[in-house]
Amino acid sequence: MPDNRRQLGQQGEDLARAHLEKAGYIVRDTNYRCPWGEVDIVVEKNEEVVFVEVRTRRSKRFGSPEESVTALKRKHLVSTAYHYIEAHDLPLPWRIDLIAIDVDAQGIVERIEQLENIVEEDGYSD
Repeated sequence: MPDNRRQLGQQGEDLARAHLEKAGYIVRDTNYRCPWGEVDIVVEKNEEVVFVEVRTRRSKRFGSPEESVTALKRKHLVSTAYHYIEAHDLPLPWRIDLIAIDVDAQGIVERIEQLENIVEEDGYSD
């Protein structure tokens, strides 16, 4: 990944983390990787685990942040969430959220929005 994309991604993850902490979420993990994929941020609030995918865009040229989360990526997020829940023995309800961030060419945030439960299935590790 080119450095400017990596920097944009890191900026987005930092903004998302600050947004989540301000909203009362407790950060459990960042950049969690397993054989099935990777999730940017894992947080907890009100006894619910939330797996957060962060997408940051400078323009709409390749679509919105929301449009960039493909069906395959959603499948990988679900598999990664199951892996995390089992690996950490967390019998808690869970969901997957997206934090969509739009920044202008100078890197100034134009929008940061948390979209809750971006996958069809709610997660319960019963």
